[in-house]
Parts: sequence; structure tokens; C-alpha cells
Amino acid sequence: MKKFFSLICGLLFAFSLTGCLGEDYDFTPPSVTLTPTLSNSDIKLKVANIDWKSDKEYKKETKDILSLARKQKQVSINSGQHDYYIDFDSQDFKIEKISIWVWKQDKKVELEVDKNLNFNFPKEKGEYLIEVDLLTDNGSAEYVGNIAIK
Repeated sequence: MKKFFSLICGLLFAFSLTGCLGEDYDFTPPSVTLTPTLSNSDIKLKVANIDWKSDKEYKKETKDILSLARKQKQVSINSGQHDYYIDFDSQDFKIEKISIWVWKQDKKVELEVDKNLNFNFPKEKGEYLIEVDLLTDNGSAEYVGNIAIK
């Protein structure tokens, strides 16, 4: 009986270890997509700057982020389609702060982001550059895009 009990304990221990070894975490900086709440016209943003520390160190510096944003393919959204949320491809980090700005010509306006990462685009039609700044416990990242509200 003692051998049987030892065998069962050994098997349970081995099975619990296989669960730990099978985990695969991604600690790289996330990619960011802006996803509308009511449709499927996602806006994929381009990485502008990264200072990320995890299992490796990731760094990228873009001097002129607005120029990079202008070079991105412009995505059109309807003027009535304003409700979006920020979607990460992975989230093995704690968000400390997230900020979103839109640029129309030289005017920079901060958009309000709620705790669920939802936000609204401006109601005014026009061409905008978008900037998302992410500050986490692993570092910081900045993303840009190009949108037109029609």
C-alpha cells in the first residue's frame, strides 16, 4: 500500500510539472490594433519607439514619428463610427498608463481612454495622424497610424 501511495504521489507530481513546462509566454513588445466595437474594420498601428525590457531588451527610436505616421496606409472610417478599443496581440505586462492623441495638421488633441481601453475618435471629419503611448512595468512603446474620418 505504501508503494502504491508513493507511485500515485509521484505521478501527480510529474503531471503537475508537465503543466508548468508546457507554458509558453511571449514577453516581446505587443503589436497594437484599434478595433471598433460594432464592426470589423481594424486599424493596425506601426511601432515608432520601443524601450522594452523582458527576457531580452528591445529598443527602437524614431526621430520623427509624424513622418512615420504619414507614410502608413490611410484607413478610412465613417464619421458615425467612433467607438474603438485598444487591442494587444499579447498582454504579459501590467499597463501603468496609456495615452492616445490625434494630430490634425499641427493641432494635437488627447483622446480619453477608459479603464477597459475604450475610446472615441473625434466627430469632426478630416485626416488625422494617431499616436498611442503605452507605459508598462516592462517598459514603454509608442505606435502611430494614419486615419481619415469621412
